Amino acid sequence: MSKPWEIENGEEPKVERLYLDFDSFFASAEQHFNADLRGRPLGVVPLDSPHTSCIAVSREAKVRGVKSGFSIRNARAVIPDMIFVIARHDAYVRLHKRILDVIGSVLPVAAVRSIDEVVCHLSPSEAAQGRVLADRIKTALAETFSPALTCSIGMAPTELLAKVGAEMNKPDGFALIEAQALPGCLVHLPLSDLPGISKGIGARLAAAGVRDIDGLWRLAAKQARKIWGNVEGERFWNELHGLHAERPETRKSMYGHGRVLPRDGRSPDQVEACARQLLLSAARRLRRDGLRVTELTLSFRMGRGAEDAQWYWRDTFPAARDDRTFTRALSKGLAEARRHVRFSPRMISVTLQGVVSDAEITGDLFGGVLNEGADDASRLKWEKVSDLMDNLRQSHGAKALSLGVHDEIAGGYVGAKIAFGRIPDGADFSEVPTADEETQFLSF
Repeated sequence: MSKPWEIENGEEPKVERLYLDFDSFFASAEQHFNADLRGRPLGVVPLDSPHTSCIAVSREAKVRGVKSGFSIRNARAVIPDMIFVIARHDAYVRLHKRILDVIGSVLPVAAVRSIDEVVCHLSPSEAAQGRVLADRIKTALAETFSPALTCSIGMAPTELLAKVGAEMNKPDGFALIEAQALPGCLVHLPLSDLPGISKGIGARLAAAGVRDIDGLWRLAAKQARKIWGNVEGERFWNELHGLHAERPETRKSMYGHGRVLPRDGRSPDQVEACARQLLLSAARRLRRDGLRVTELTLSFRMGRGAEDAQWYWRDTFPAARDDRTFTRALSKGLAEARRHVRFSPRMISVTLQGVVSDAEITGDLFGGVLNEGADDASRLKWEKVSDLMDNLRQSHGAKALSLGVHDEIAGGYVGAKIAFGRIPDGADFSEVPTADEETQFLSF
């Protein structure tokens, strides 16, 4: 079988990327912070509620059959003595920053892909060290932190292949993927193990007769583009075959927060209080980035399945950045929800969309019409009020000042959360920071 690089330039791609992926990061972080948790089956949950599910589980829980996504009830059915702690996103972000410093002392970090994944670019001399270089990074981490905090490392010609390598031998694993070993070193993997092969793409590949790695490898680049339906398919093909694919920078398109509601926090008043706090948190992030939005969406879901009851509401307004505009829009949405929602929502989300910068707003549009029914003086007044409140919260704590009553929300934490591809800033957190050693155990 001919290789793409043989056709193009006669040279095999060199190993140029290192991908580092921490093992069960949230759970490992809690075990690092609290030595009593090491070696024990542990689940990290988002809420202080007996009806929530694990967002992460330790390796000790995984080997006994409990996976991320298990409810507390189902996890306890498998492991009766399993321990549950409440996620502390602020602590994980602080740990992440310290981790970057340690990795950077061995090898410069080229990109941060998530809270527990980083990419490093390798020179020929660095790539030649192979496992020795990976072990140097692991040793530096172990000496700085604890044995509980481990990572898996992949090295390969491209980021995609290095990420696959990092997943191959978890936990605490290492894999070196070289061009001459392709595709043979991958054929034992199911297609779903490759980053970028979602359930939808998997179905498209199956419809095209591609059901394994060998079939995927045999595709032409243009065939991959057709199956994906866009240029991303061709980028994937290049990365899979050891050829770098450049991606344009993405632009922020929305600011939002969502939350799973505990069973004792689903009354209309509680849902509305939660929605307001989610909105104000998103608005603060928007202002820190110096942007405006033109839409607000509010959505409720009864469950996770596609057939579960859902309700969606959207409002538009001239480009705004102040809490008064946003809370007025949300109030309209909540009033509509009171009239039309006929189920008890399990999940709620509030999103600010239609992101624009001041530079994108022409002078004529900027004057007098940014807020419905408000003149420039009123608009500027409420923007100044919002900025003042942000500054006071930052210097005196998130609960120092609020627009309206600051309600306590059932289940606890409603602040910023770590999402794939997004790591909150310290200013994103609306609760008092927790010390590393302050493990938050489930109350139930």
